[in-house]
Amino acid sequence: MSFVATDRGNLLLHCHIQPKASRDAIVGIHDGRLKVQVASPPLDGKANEQLIRFLAKTLGVAKSRVTLVRGHSSRFKTLLIDGLDRLPDDFPCQP
Repeated sequence: MSFVATDRGNLLLHCHIQPKASRDAIVGIHDGRLKVQVASPPLDGKANEQLIRFLAKTLGVAKSRVTLVRGHSSRFKTLLIDGLDRLPDDFPCQP
């Protein structure tokens, strides 16, 4: 499985999240998913919010265009990036 897919002109990112890390970072690929570290703890949705903020900033899109569609309480998450049909050339990991 590739960590990125397209769906009707939108981008789907399949991620493996590591909460409570020392910093927010994309660290590579883990079991076919994009591995992302977030500094926030997995309490009250804080890690999900931080993940959305971090990916929006990394992709250069507004936070409102990034939606968590699967995995709200799991380390395995799928995010939809509205209106983006491919990863930017300077994205830290390429499929």
